[in-house]
Amino acid sequence: MKAINYIICFVLAGWALNVSAQGNAPAMKPAAQTASAKVEPPKEKKIDPKTERNSIRKGNSLFKDKKYTEAEIEYRKALEANPSSEIATYNLGASLYKQQKWNDARNEYMKVVQASSDTLRTAHAWHNLGNISFQEKNYARSIEEYKNSLRRNPKDNETRYNLRLAQLLLKKQQQEQQNQDKNQDQKDQNKDQQKDQKKQDQQDQNKNKNNQNNQDQKDNQQQNNPQQQQPQQPQMSKENAQQILDAIQQDERDTQEKVQRALMQQQKRKKTDKEW
Repeated sequence: MKAINYIICFVLAGWALNVSAQGNAPAMKPAAQTASAKVEPPKEKKIDPKTERNSIRKGNSLFKDKKYTEAEIEYRKALEANPSSEIATYNLGASLYKQQKWNDARNEYMKVVQASSDTLRTAHAWHNLGNISFQEKNYARSIEEYKNSLRRNPKDNETRYNLRLAQLLLKKQQQEQQNQDKNQDQKDQNKDQQKDQKKQDQQDQNKNKNNQNNQDQKDNQQQNNPQQQQPQQPQMSKENAQQILDAIQQDERDTQEKVQRALMQQQKRKKTDKEW
């Protein structure tokens, strides 16, 4: 029977959701007051039923008062009295769970599911194993553990609710992982592009540097050989030479004609001048 429910609140898709840890309090069964169910005990260890019962009662009382560390000590005493006590093992797992000692609690619950012949107790242990995986955000594992619980107790609505919540959160987790992988791929691609661009820029820079060095070397050669800087005189063709010669001769004829006209005009003026 469920004595206390452990509620964990989450918010998903605008709903207020919770996860309950089933049987996370000591299992308050009549057997816990008298004798616990037993697995075949080691032959070299003598069972002390009285100490087992008393320690379980003390542990249960401390658990109710939320003194989980003290309750853990009492359940361990019960297991010293009877190492095969399923109730002490289960309740020890519950006290460890309350202290958020997930690995230690898992070990105790695993002992129950592996050795117990009590179907309901095994269902509760599987439920709490699912809660531990849920707390660790290992939703895929919690889903399988909730399913194991429902196989043994199909009418448990708390486990069915937690199973559905784990399935929703697993889907959300997978989508986030896909987006993260996609973003990482984009970052890697951008990084590669930047690397290629940097490489191209370096090549262009080296090319420009080489061109500048070649130009500087050519300029130095020209300074050391000034004759190379003198432009070659263009060669005059025969036709051009004849044109120049004709132009010169024409200028001479024009000049002579001007001189002749000037002389003739001077002579005319002398003849027409009056004698004073």
